[in-house]
Amino acid sequence: MTKITNKKILITGGAGFIGSNLCAYFLKNNNQVVCLDNFSTGYKHNIEDFFSDSNFSLIEGDIRNIVTCHEAVIGVDYVLHQAALGSVPRSINDPITTNDVNVSGFLNMLVAARDAKVKRFIYAASSSTYGDSEVLPKIEDIIGKPLSPYAVTKYVNELYADVFAKTYGIETIGLRYFNVFGRNQDPNGAYAAVIPKFVAQFLAYESPVINGTGDFSRDFTYIDNVIQMNELAMVVENSEAINTVYNTAFGERTTLNQLVNTLKEFLSEFDDKIKDVAIIYGPNRVGDIPHSLASIEKAKQLLGYKPQFSMRDGLKETVKWYWEKR
Repeated sequence: MTKITNKKILITGGAGFIGSNLCAYFLKNNNQVVCLDNFSTGYKHNIEDFFSDSNFSLIEGDIRNIVTCHEAVIGVDYVLHQAALGSVPRSINDPITTNDVNVSGFLNMLVAARDAKVKRFIYAASSSTYGDSEVLPKIEDIIGKPLSPYAVTKYVNELYADVFAKTYGIETIGLRYFNVFGRNQDPNGAYAAVIPKFVAQFLAYESPVINGTGDFSRDFTYIDNVIQMNELAMVVENSEAINTVYNTAFGERTTLNQLVNTLKEFLSEFDDKIKDVAIIYGPNRVGDIPHSLASIEKAKQLLGYKPQFSMRDGLKETVKWYWEKR
């Protein structure tokens, strides 16, 4: 695979989970990286190792401020737009702020990238866009109606990107992330993702709570597969592969019961007492879809995507990372 080197890359939300991993990867490959983050969900400790790197710069600012967005894109070759307020429950509790960040902020970044004549704008889309569609596996062209304010915002991003490509000629690629997990993912807070949350609970000998019966399934996707997809979206030159969206996943589904048992298995290798921690079952969550599984054929054919980590492989790496960081 062609590597991106000696480019200037803006990573919005660069102090967050996915953003900080992208920062680390592109700095390692000799690029200039600009991180734009307001630290509402990102953390300085995710990026503090980069502060001594002359190729790294931080803009502490908000994508809802158009002036900040224009400042951030100066001289930039690529924008990797990760900044967003994630979480379906958060969006249900506070749809206005979710919309302000995810829609108005997204539009600000698109305008700034257009005005700066950035080569390509690659953005974090979401599997939530599939909404109430029951088709499995999820194929990019078949979506349903959104089931949460968050899903609405991520679909609007795709619509805006498409309009900007057609109207202004800016190159865009959306990556529909499916349940990404891995190092730097925050286990704390009301809206923590399920894997870091469960890991933290197991490490504290607390019982994880599964919403529903545990039969709901997801296409859990390790962070290194996501990094690969971002780079492939940057290097592709085939016009058919640009100005579109791609599922970003492994292409396998895992039930929550399978997930929690695998976590328990891997964590018990470090601490035998974890295998005795009980699992608790609670009510289903509002806005949750029962099953999610990605078709990754489009990414394979048009981008040459070859995911390196299965869910189990990625989980093994992740558990080791959390154990060492505890």
